Amino acid sequence: MPLSMVRAGERVHVKSITGKDEIRRFLGNIGFVEDAELSVITEMNGNVIVSIKGTRVAISKSMACRVLTA
Repeated sequence: MPLSMVRAGERVHVKSITGKDEIRRFLGNIGFVEDAELSVITEMNGNVIVSIKGTRVAISKSMACRVLTA
């Protein structure tokens, strides 16, 4: 399921990242790597705010669609 469809408060694990190499590298640099646990905090103004590796990160909904979770 894409991260953009995960409800606020749910904890999920990153299964894979889709997209071009530069997008996968960018998301990897901010903590979105396989098997990383994250929780969705909220969705605001088209951005998804998540807690990953002890840090809050906001990514666009289009970026969140590229993060597949399990």
